[in-house]
Amino acid sequence: MSQSPLQEINPLSPAAAHTPRHTGQVIVIDDEEIVRDSMTQTLELEGYQVLAFEDPNEALAYCAQDWQGVIICDVRMNMMHGLDVLQKILEIDAEIPVIMFSGHGDIAIAIQAIRLGAYDFLEKNDDPEHQLNTIQRAWNQRHLVLENRCLRQVIGGQHEIENRLVGQTPAMVQLRELVLQLAQIDVDLIINGATGTGKEVVAKCLHDFSPRAKKPFVALNCGAVTESVIESELFGHEAGAFTGANKRRIGKIEYACGGTLFLDEIESMPHSLQIRLLRVLQERTLQRLGGNENINVDIRVVAASKEDLRISADEGRFREDLYYRLNVASLDIPSLDQRKDDIPLLFSHFVEQANQRFNRDSRPIPEALLSQLTLQSWPGNVRELRNAAERWALGLPLPNLAEAPRIPQQGNLDELVEHYEKQVIINALKANKGQAELTAQALDIPRKKLYLRMKKYGLERSNFTDKE
Repeated sequence: MSQSPLQEINPLSPAAAHTPRHTGQVIVIDDEEIVRDSMTQTLELEGYQVLAFEDPNEALAYCAQDWQGVIICDVRMNMMHGLDVLQKILEIDAEIPVIMFSGHGDIAIAIQAIRLGAYDFLEKNDDPEHQLNTIQRAWNQRHLVLENRCLRQVIGGQHEIENRLVGQTPAMVQLRELVLQLAQIDVDLIINGATGTGKEVVAKCLHDFSPRAKKPFVALNCGAVTESVIESELFGHEAGAFTGANKRRIGKIEYACGGTLFLDEIESMPHSLQIRLLRVLQERTLQRLGGNENINVDIRVVAASKEDLRISADEGRFREDLYYRLNVASLDIPSLDQRKDDIPLLFSHFVEQANQRFNRDSRPIPEALLSQLTLQSWPGNVRELRNAAERWALGLPLPNLAEAPRIPQQGNLDELVEHYEKQVIINALKANKGQAELTAQALDIPRKKLYLRMKKYGLERSNFTDKE
């Protein structure tokens, strides 16, 4: 039997004094129970979280590119040779520190292990303090590797995300920062935003800048699928589960395993399915329709709603327990009327995209046009502005476009200012068809102030509404 590692601890060593000094996770793979127990006890006294396995395949299931830990693996095992385990680990992530352990002074295997990519090679009768120091150095290296990866991802993401969530207003700068932060935190969340604000774009950014980026991003619009179909779409079904189910079908949840499931318009999800979704979120398992097998699923759920789900829950239209399960974190996307200063930048961005898409030559966008675009309200938000940009790129007229104010050539300053203000209000009323709420939003003033200005200039809303 091999000598138990770490059993001859110096009385002055931290382990002997039962004073933890380290943190981190360590996986121990060894087919000798006494070795596993001894290493587990000593490493836990040092402050490590230890997972010990006899079967290497069980240990491999814990390995991932974002796993924060070190692996100690015996070389000579009955189930699988240590060098084969090493290769399988490094295929998952070549930068996971693997310390090969042996009770035999096999120099040839040690050299081979290092060449394959092992972090170090230790003998089980080595000095215990040397063993602990090696493990700590390996864990420090792993921590640094993951920290650098995260930093590179954030730096790279900061440039890329600016081309996806376009805008320089404080609200958009803050939104981009929150998206990059939450992308690294593997929790379910809710995206709040009106129609057309870009909820799916935000959800895709959360996925693409996260450790799940290489796994599927699966989107389902709960409001666009009928109640009779959505259950099968989400959970899948077994053959014969219902009339027409001729073969097994994998649902969206199961297909998203390892990645992100985006549920748009979740407020439209039937109550019966809200209960089933809650169970999936609680247990991370599901059953296909017509099946009894529990299927484990590793997913991140990003839900989006154009309603306030807190209010919907209070009114009984959405399950309160599901709301709290999803609302671990949340993101609020501003409407376009709340960030009007971004309209010129967004419009120019969309025009350039349209030019490339339709193979059109670029042409200067008149400043007057950009000014006019900021005068009107955009109930369809970014989506509506994108459509306007595509129309302009194709040379098509833009409907309901406010006219640029005309300033008279003569008059004192007060008269010129009043004339300009009156024309701006007239243009905004025209663009918004006399709707006071939208006009006030477009001008970024309170509705009461709008009414006072209209009264001052003798303007009536009825003169700007559509006539039958």
